[in-house]
Amino acid sequence: MAKRAVHRRARKILGEDPVALVWCEIHKPIPTPPKDVHRAAGKKRLKPGHHWLLYVGGVVFFFVVIPLMLIDKLGDGPGRPAASRRDRTRDRTRDRQQDPTNGIFDGDWNLTAGQLLLRWYGHSPNRKRLVMLAHERVCVATSPRRRLSPTKADDFRTVAEFPLDQVRVEGEAGQPRGFATFRLRFTDGSWLEVGRLGEPEDADHFLRTISG
Repeated sequence: MAKRAVHRRARKILGEDPVALVWCEIHKPIPTPPKDVHRAAGKKRLKPGHHWLLYVGGVVFFFVVIPLMLIDKLGDGPGRPAASRRDRTRDRTRDRQQDPTNGIFDGDWNLTAGQLLLRWYGHSPNRKRLVMLAHERVCVATSPRRRLSPTKADDFRTVAEFPLDQVRVEGEAGQPRGFATFRLRFTDGSWLEVGRLGEPEDADHFLRTISG
């Protein structure tokens, strides 16, 4: 469960004890918005930042793994027909085209959810966001740090706030651990889905609260 520092910071931001809170993430890649929409939103980043170890892994993959794969491929000879590989590529492309939003929002970049999504990583390169429920509003907060411990982070700040008459938080209790999600549904008809809920006790309490 989130440590006292997290709850103390949440209480300071809200001016009251949170009804429920949970760390969460956009659990799929943010789709590419139209260029004019992205430009109007300030061309904020649409991907999270990465730790330096990831770049080291990329270098190793490029200079070690790929050459080994090429050697292995050359050793196999003609092998599998190229047509079958093209078919698989077309299938993956078709799947992406069938749902250009990746299932994370309603698809309208001009409404509340789309605008929130456009600025999601502009506030912080970190993937994690803290959603806090108060008695009269919902707050989304984040830490400016690239890395954080969700149980100890105490430097997060609010980046979006919505009165309860403008947003409804929807989710089901008892969702499988690791696959649980919930939605922020706004009165303009837009919605945003998040997942990868952190801290099991906080996640369970949060889902029970919004499904009650």
